Amino acid sequence: MVKKPAEKAAAPNEPPKKPRDPRRDVVEALLRLCASQPYGAVSLSDIAREAGVSLADMRDLFPSKGAILGGLMRMVDRQVLEQTPDDMAGESAHDRVMDVMMRRFDALAPYREGLRAVHKAVRADPAMALALNQAALNSWRYMLEQVDIDTEGAMGALRAQGAVLVFTRVFGIWLDDEPDGARTLAAIDKELKRGASLLGAAEAAHRLAAPFRGFARALCDRRQARRSPRQAEAEGA
Repeated sequence: MVKKPAEKAAAPNEPPKKPRDPRRDVVEALLRLCASQPYGAVSLSDIAREAGVSLADMRDLFPSKGAILGGLMRMVDRQVLEQTPDDMAGESAHDRVMDVMMRRFDALAPYREGLRAVHKAVRADPAMALALNQAALNSWRYMLEQVDIDTEGAMGALRAQGAVLVFTRVFGIWLDDEPDGARTLAAIDKELKRGASLLGAAEAAHRLAAPFRGFARALCDRRQARRSPRQAEAEGA
């Protein structure tokens, strides 16, 4: 009797491939180009060609090179926010912020060479620095919220701006640090302690000014209530 050939074992299912992310492609193309030339020498056409997208498609994704850097910030935001540092729950605010800063530097590590050129360009261009500061503020509101630091109100805004300044001051050290990150960690610790001292003074001043702010609001409310019907009608015209 003729034996039937043994059936070939079914190949294990391959994991589905992630769909291509053109935004990430463009961001990484910019940073690859910056690794070998100045930021200002990289054109939009260069980036589109490196990323393998048309200029028309890239225009839909990002309106400018600065927006591409903003895209990098959002990529790093997601990577950091997707991590759950449960072991930091009982730590001090200082240590929680230090942890999120180190995790952010770890997320930026693959792009370090390209970021050298970006850092040099930012230092020479105040307008670029101002625009990136605003984007960084948006990022750090989320970073601080992740480690239970309040970002609401005037003091919350000051905490977010303080975190941006600390991270910015340490950034240049991180660019030239050894793989163990010892200098970066020490610099973050030093800058956070300095920032905490300044923030403490600002919080004290904010508390002292609270009665005066309440008085000013009450005075404005009283003036509003005393307006004659004719004044109200004229202002509403």
